[in-house]
Amino acid sequence: MNRVKIYTTKVCPYCNAAKNLFKKLNVDFEEINLDDDPDLRAKLSMENNGWRTVPMIFINDKFIGGFDDTNKLYKEGTLLKLLGLSE
Repeated sequence: MNRVKIYTTKVCPYCNAAKNLFKKLNVDFEEINLDDDPDLRAKLSMENNGWRTVPMIFINDKFIGGFDDTNKLYKEGTLLKLLGLSE
């Protein structure tokens, strides 16, 4: 199974939506809260074309995007392929 990381903040409704999507799919994920680590948030932003919003979702260390991007991939069927759940 592919490894999923979700970088979040405490008061982000899109972060909760992303976590709920992966829970619905029965996909384990690692959640990293950025509230107390602004340096990590800045580093992630620089490494990912200036992306500044959360959630920041990675599958196998590849940046996928935020919730809207991930949800679009899910609706297209691409997310399941990225997760190794479908061919």
